[in-house]
Amino acid sequence: MAGQLWRTIAFVDLAGFTALTEAHGDELAADVAERLEGLARMALGPADSLVKTIGDAVMLAMPDPWSGITVVRRILEGCYETPGCPLARAGIHHGPVVSRGQDLFGSAVNLAARVTGQTAGGQVLSTELVAQRARARGLRVTNLGSFDLRNVTEPVELFDLLLHAPVTGGAVDPVCRMHVERDTAAGRLRYEGVNYWFCSLSCVAAFSERPERYKGVSAEAAPR
Repeated sequence: MAGQLWRTIAFVDLAGFTALTEAHGDELAADVAERLEGLARMALGPADSLVKTIGDAVMLAMPDPWSGITVVRRILEGCYETPGCPLARAGIHHGPVVSRGQDLFGSAVNLAARVTGQTAGGQVLSTELVAQRARARGLRVTNLGSFDLRNVTEPVELFDLLLHAPVTGGAVDPVCRMHVERDTAAGRLRYEGVNYWFCSLSCVAAFSERPERYKGVSAEAAPR
């Protein structure tokens, strides 16, 4: 039955998925996308729903902002704890949507997608109402200011939600953008005074051939 209702919409996708596909091929990329879908389904509460998958992204609908925050946090933590999974990122917005069959439509859906497009790996951005609920529950919230988003008429104020403790001890493979632990990485190279960690020897080889293409991606200064 069609109708309008209010929902918290979240899009979660994988940072650097295109780079991962290029580096490791379609089969592994499809496996990683399926892994994200599985983590999303495990994160859902009784009133939450996975509306659809879109390539490396999932669209989720929750009844209220705190439910949305909770589901997104579970997914990001699951991605971080799963070996071979890139860092996830998410955008959250609460607003009216229109239901058609198993899908949801409307400006709230479009806005949530645009918010997600502003995020970096491991980051969660939201609009104001969601940020208010997060702050009321004691989460650290940073106002990033207003942004002009594609196909959105007015500037939108965005907020960075810190849903978990800052990640330490990890790195991002500069070639495929996969999250790796430094102590279990397949390789490490130093280029122009900077250390880089890699998930596989194939990524080490790709970096060695064209280091200028990848320098500066998730790097840290090497100790002197």
